[in-house]
Amino acid sequence: MNRIHTQKDWIERAKAVLPAGGFGNFDPGIIIAKGMGSRVWDEDGNEYIDYLIGSGPMLLGHGNEEVEEAVLEQIPIGMTYFANNAAGIELAEEICRAVPCAEQLRYVSTGGEADMYAMRLARAYTGRDKILKFEGGYHGMSAEAQMSLAPSRLVNFPQVVPDSAGIPEAVRNEVWAAPFNDIDYLRSFMNEHGDEIAGVIVEPLQRIIPPVPGFLEALREECTKHGIVLIYDEIVTGFRFSYGGAQELYDVVPDVCTLGKVIGGGFPLAAIVGREDIMAHFDKAKVGAEGWLMQLGTLSGNPVASIAGLKTLEILRRPGAHDRLRQYGKRLQDMFEKHLSAAGVEFQIVGDPTLFDIVFTGREVRNYRDVLSADAEMNTAFNKALREKGIFKSPGKCYPCMALTEEDFELTEAAIEYAAGKLNS
Repeated sequence: MNRIHTQKDWIERAKAVLPAGGFGNFDPGIIIAKGMGSRVWDEDGNEYIDYLIGSGPMLLGHGNEEVEEAVLEQIPIGMTYFANNAAGIELAEEICRAVPCAEQLRYVSTGGEADMYAMRLARAYTGRDKILKFEGGYHGMSAEAQMSLAPSRLVNFPQVVPDSAGIPEAVRNEVWAAPFNDIDYLRSFMNEHGDEIAGVIVEPLQRIIPPVPGFLEALREECTKHGIVLIYDEIVTGFRFSYGGAQELYDVVPDVCTLGKVIGGGFPLAAIVGREDIMAHFDKAKVGAEGWLMQLGTLSGNPVASIAGLKTLEILRRPGAHDRLRQYGKRLQDMFEKHLSAAGVEFQIVGDPTLFDIVFTGREVRNYRDVLSADAEMNTAFNKALREKGIFKSPGKCYPCMALTEEDFELTEAAIEYAAGKLNS
């Protein structure tokens, strides 16, 4: 392939063949050429410290030598088989050892698939149709998930607003939304409608918003009381918050959870895990034709992703790994606190040291509407200034990785100081 080494040319080529000029994921105005360790480079050779890290999966950084070596040993002997393979079985065993709710596992290729199947699994297990989610919660691209993910039009709960064209009205009628972190609303709603709900799907840390004390406990209690399948979407938090994920950190265990990102070590891999009696609905011999949930995928559990995941989890099991990640995140949070406070702007650092961001508001951030009411223009200006100084991040998340160096921290602090100063200029 003849490579064109200017971003401008690549952007123009993308516009001709890609709707909106991009893959639908991130700013199409930047074309990444390579990643190494904690850094990425664009097609013009500009270097950035990477706090996006592929939207989370590159927890060890880009091009980790141990993961790379393991993958290169597997590739010559097979990249995918559409059949069971030893690496996939070993990885499933390790995940089931690590994750509190995991007794059995079924692989898919993406987190969106995992969430879709988890909701379908709840329906198969309970015989009910209704799904309850929380406004602002992200659970992939299925029709159910694309309800009140990022509504600009706010409606009364439990009504939902479709986030996409092409979703039948009938789907809207089967999904309810509740405000995240509102225990009183949750109990009241469950008291009235709990017996209609098949599953509740929740990010235990919703985007970047932590659960308030008692919220997950109340959710667990209400789901148990009403026979509802509690689903944690741990695509992001799994193996990042701790080795056992958010459910280990918060010590509230769901019935089912979804995993992705980190478990594939940078390759497409995700999974639904949960209690054996619920997961039995993937086994036709156990539940019969009427209770069986059909699921298959060409690349599900492929050996390359499984090998990469196994090596990644091995590295994360080493003493002090998660402590170091948390220390890195706290150090970054302290930098934001120092320089934004000096700038005299209203802001909140929202999230966990392993995943957080800045919300420009003076009010406590407890739910989606609190984030929506923040100063979006200031957020845009701040992130633009960070990019100018070589910081590559999402507009709404900062992902620390384990490959960060002392030089990275020094350059990051200088960038934060610059960006904070620009807010008052």
